[in-house]
Amino acid sequence: MTHRDHRNEFEVETQADSTLSGGFREILELLVDHGFEGMAHAMQTLLNEAMKLERSQVLGAQPYQRTRERRGYANGYKPKSVETRVGRLELAVPQTRGIAFYPTALERGTRSERALKLAVAEMYLQGVSTRKVTAVMEQLCGHEVTSMQVSRAVQALDDELAMWRERPLGEIRYLQLDARYEKVRVNGAVVSCSLLIAVGVTPDGQRTILGLSISLSEAEVHWRGFLAGLQARGLHGVQLVTSDDHSGLRAALQARLSGVKWQRCQFHLAKNLLDHLPPNIPQEEASADLRAVFNAPSRTEADRLLGLMVSKYAATAKKLAAWLEANVPEGLTVFEVPSDHRRRLRTNNGLERLNREIKRRTRVASIFPNEASLLRLATAVLMEIDDEWQTEKRYLAKATP
Repeated sequence: MTHRDHRNEFEVETQADSTLSGGFREILELLVDHGFEGMAHAMQTLLNEAMKLERSQVLGAQPYQRTRERRGYANGYKPKSVETRVGRLELAVPQTRGIAFYPTALERGTRSERALKLAVAEMYLQGVSTRKVTAVMEQLCGHEVTSMQVSRAVQALDDELAMWRERPLGEIRYLQLDARYEKVRVNGAVVSCSLLIAVGVTPDGQRTILGLSISLSEAEVHWRGFLAGLQARGLHGVQLVTSDDHSGLRAALQARLSGVKWQRCQFHLAKNLLDHLPPNIPQEEASADLRAVFNAPSRTEADRLLGLMVSKYAATAKKLAAWLEANVPEGLTVFEVPSDHRRRLRTNNGLERLNREIKRRTRVASIFPNEASLLRLATAVLMEIDDEWQTEKRYLAKATP
């Protein structure tokens, strides 16, 4: 079948489908006729249609519809050019009269995209290889910028992001802490900077990103300062902290959250087990034994299974048995919280999506010109994710005192 035959067949099918509006039919036609080359125009048409639909929802009425539920009136369109990964889009932004409106399609995702472009722009202005910057800009489908444009945009974005980072906090029932590393240029040298992240769950079961901080390491002084900053913003009521076993973090928790129960991440604990296995112990067997301990229905049963595991390996692997006895109980604290909360609190796996999203954005920039540039991008990404979390259903069932 030739392209013309496919085209004719497509026209018959779309004409028969009365559910397709003119705008969406145009999108399909663009993709059929031009494939990937028509992606920018198709995206432009799609966004324009989506914004018109959203305006109708906000107004409570369709165009030219008379209804008592109408909350305002359409007031034409305002042209707007937007740089995206598929190219420049010339959009017609719907305007309203009598009610405030701005399309969420233009708000969602723009903070992190702007932050990433600013990071690239800063690299260019600070003398990073022109060839490397050009390659990054091509990946972003960006455009040329001047130092003045960068300065104004950086200030506006930083003000918005700082307000989010410094917003007041309240009661947080569960706290999860983690860190990841990014390459940053500091005093002329490229070093691995630590990005500290805190996620909390409120008594209502809502998950939220509490804050982040950039430091040169995960030393106690940095974690302690990060926790102190959270408390200064109103963090209180923490009953359980979940994290990996890191000496600096553990010491900081003792200093700032003394008396709060600590849950060692079971995922990392299971990985640590592999580092202590002697050659005569099969990895699959030991891992299965440890999973049985973690998946026990109660702390009493978990302790019993752990005792059996220690006894099993005591004769043939004394060092492994000693490690199990000393470390595994740190991963069993989660049995002290309600049973329907345990699955999501026994590991830090819930933070993995945050790290994946940050990595997806930072790997384009590769090396950040300074700590402020990394903080800007990471904040924008986390702020965007936190906005999504606030519209989702509860992360945990509502906690009881």
